[in-house]
Amino acid sequence: MAFLRKRNYSTVKVRKRDMPDGLWLKCPSCNEIIFKQELEAALNVCPKCGHHFQIGRRQRLDLLIEPGSFEEWDAQLYSVDTLGFTGVAPYLEKLEENRKKTGCRDAMLCGRARIGAHRAAIGVMDFNFLGASMGSVVGEMVTRLIERATRERLPALISCASGGARMYEGMLSLMQMAKTSGALARHAEAGLPYISLLTHPTTAGVMASFATLGDVIVAEPGALIGFAGPRVIKEATQQDLPAGFQRAEFLLQHGLLDMVVPRKDLKAAIVRLLDFMMGRPAGAPAPKPAAPAEA
Repeated sequence: MAFLRKRNYSTVKVRKRDMPDGLWLKCPSCNEIIFKQELEAALNVCPKCGHHFQIGRRQRLDLLIEPGSFEEWDAQLYSVDTLGFTGVAPYLEKLEENRKKTGCRDAMLCGRARIGAHRAAIGVMDFNFLGASMGSVVGEMVTRLIERATRERLPALISCASGGARMYEGMLSLMQMAKTSGALARHAEAGLPYISLLTHPTTAGVMASFATLGDVIVAEPGALIGFAGPRVIKEATQQDLPAGFQRAEFLLQHGLLDMVVPRKDLKAAIVRLLDFMMGRPAGAPAPKPAAPAEA
């Protein structure tokens, strides 16, 4: 019978309309498709669910400081392959690849800027450069930033984001934990404030050193913060972890953090902290150093 005959159907190929790449992004939290321009207007925060996307060093800097006030420090520093590390890929090859990708020499940007009415030393870690891993140069830049802030009687602010120590540098990388912590101890002895801003993710050696030594520790919503990852901890303890474990909100409830602040409110919150910690109202001039006594 005719209706039992096997029929051949032709496949109709519909040509996809040409569209430039990069116009839309998918939110990893709510899976919504977001127009890139809309996301950028919202400071790279998902307008649907509030997920905070990672941002680069310059975007982070512009978010926190007064326009045109930044003076960069130690831009000439860059990492070298002291150990001759090869592994799956040579360290020098990795460095060159990340320099081309980011246009920067290493994972840290440091300098002096104005935040509100306050002159401050500021450092920003960039996860786009080798996961903002802390090698000798990152540790040296953090240490120099803090030491210079101590000499110039400036408050310090570091925006942290890191996968931890830079394995390509072995023990030299781990030594940076003690060096940065020592510089911060001297900064505290001088009676100067240090604010630590933790963004997604801040982990391992950075989290276990200067990232969590702030007088005030602030985090962005949803940021992953911890020494080892949740999967490693679960395998080591053989226990199920609580919901939201190692996220900013969980750590705020358990006392590791002082504040969790949405990105759009970060600058205002930091200005208020500096107003309080520097002991003078916003807009008031810094006290002049006392004149040396005559012999």
